Amino acid sequence: MRKASALTRFVASGIAVAALLGGCGQTPAATPDSGVPSPAQAAAAGAYQARGGDPLGLSPGSVYRNPASGRDEVVVPDMRHTALLIGDSQSEPTDGWPRLGLAAVGYKVHFCGLGGTGFVASNGKTGNYIDALQRGDWKLPYGTPALIVIQGGGNDAAHGATDAQIVANADRLIGALRERYPGARMAMIGTLARGANYGGGRRTQVDALLGTVSARNGIPFVGVGDWLSKYNLAKNLADAVHMDAAGRRSLGGLLGSRLRQLGLEGPSLDGTVPVAAPPATPAD
Repeated sequence: MRKASALTRFVASGIAVAALLGGCGQTPAATPDSGVPSPAQAAAAGAYQARGGDPLGLSPGSVYRNPASGRDEVVVPDMRHTALLIGDSQSEPTDGWPRLGLAAVGYKVHFCGLGGTGFVASNGKTGNYIDALQRGDWKLPYGTPALIVIQGGGNDAAHGATDAQIVANADRLIGALRERYPGARMAMIGTLARGANYGGGRRTQVDALLGTVSARNGIPFVGVGDWLSKYNLAKNLADAVHMDAAGRRSLGGLLGSRLRQLGLEGPSLDGTVPVAAPPATPAD
């Protein structure tokens, strides 16, 4: 009863909400009133969400001014089983292969991003990943995701971003996400390409570069800079860089297998995170 009462007082404090069109959204949220929740009220809201409910009982898609970060965040149902995916046009479609790969290992997916963007690249509608996050072009979800995945690099390769620019913005993005979601698991997916010896060019170079960024930050990395040639999937290209439906399904299956190898399966229904099994001991 105390928690329910705290939630009621928290709603009454004047935190404003606004409906989103969907996804991370680009609709400005209302400005909150001057009421500031107490630590007990904030803890009650967090406890409510931890039990599987939405903060303050708000409907999914609402925008909530998080008192801890001071930023507008999107209310997402069941964050315990949701992966936050930040990416470009490879991830944007509902059947994009990064989404399919995450779904294959037990995650619901909440996407933030837009086609044509990247660590450095922007598309005129939103900024690059870090600028879009900081300016509020799209909004992160409220609560801690089960996994955070950053995918991209293709548009940076296409638009001539330098190694230094990509590394600097990738580091900024990782730092901002770690500040927002302390302790959350993270992973990075590189740049889909044909491979260095099969015409991968700058895309393969950016994939390798992102691998070094991930390693330096202690983040598991799925390098995909040779997958089109390695798995004979260039035949499934719908254009120069995007896959047809069959190719997306194939890549999604490959990604799911790689996530399992890295011990990044989704949490079980009770909210616990599975522990990666130790490598098998070769038989004598």
